Amino acid sequence: MHQKILGNSKADIYTQITNEIISAIEAGAADFEMPWHRQAQAGLPRNPATKKLYQGINALALWITRRKAGFASSYWASYLQWNSLGAQVRQGEKGATIVFYQRKEEDEDVEKDDTQNQARAVIRYSHVFNGDQVDGWMANEVSDDANHQKFSKAVCFINSLQSEIRHGSDTAYYSPALDCIYMPNQSVFRDTKSGSSVEGYYAVLFHEHVHWSGHPSRLKRDLSGRFGSSAYAMEELIAELGASFLCATLGINTYPRSDHAAYIASWLQVLKEHKTAIFAAASAASAASLYLESLATDSSMEKTANL
Repeated sequence: MHQKILGNSKADIYTQITNEIISAIEAGAADFEMPWHRQAQAGLPRNPATKKLYQGINALALWITRRKAGFASSYWASYLQWNSLGAQVRQGEKGATIVFYQRKEEDEDVEKDDTQNQARAVIRYSHVFNGDQVDGWMANEVSDDANHQKFSKAVCFINSLQSEIRHGSDTAYYSPALDCIYMPNQSVFRDTKSGSSVEGYYAVLFHEHVHWSGHPSRLKRDLSGRFGSSAYAMEELIAELGASFLCATLGINTYPRSDHAAYIASWLQVLKEHKTAIFAAASAASAASLYLESLATDSSMEKTANL
């Protein structure tokens, strides 16, 4: 499908959001602290009116805004959506920008054949406010799972993917040729100030599984045509974001990794050169995490059906 992206006449929304993310990456580069670190444990941002989770670039952008503003809430909604819930956005509060795409049919008065009758995607933007910015509403907070419950879910999730994992490696990596994930033993991982050793292990394991999802037999993720020499750095960025989305789904914290120091400069370079690169990376990361979640769900349903 041909897709045409229309910019915003008042400001280039791609540039605005990209620059915010670049600034957040640059601010944390010295300590390898990326904008998605320490945010996953709070879960993906969610909308209390629609009951839906924010995905892709919106999840990342709202994580950044939440962190900068020091918000405790993970809930975001538009002014009118908050009103529909009986809440009121406080005067003077500034909304965060989110983007979405709308399909727009080509002009109907032009005669076309089926190959020409294509839709175009038009980028739109809106503003949402955090739950900490409103009065008259309180979330029905669900107590966090105990650590052993979260890790039990992570174990079940990984096992359901039926991927080949070989432990005992010096480093973690995915081999596309062998379609195999190599991991250090879990005992190698250590507690840090921002996360436990077990969380670190699963964050890395999720990262490698995002790579695994791109295999030709699965999502067939090939970035070479679009990003050329930057494709490898982009794939690492997708894996990092995808792992953070999975960690958010399972309530596991993710934290800075010094072994990604070599990628940070490359990420900044490609983001500065391609204003839509972070949108593409976040979209691919969401697609990968949702694909892995669907595999896990399908596997669980199949096991239940065979009981």
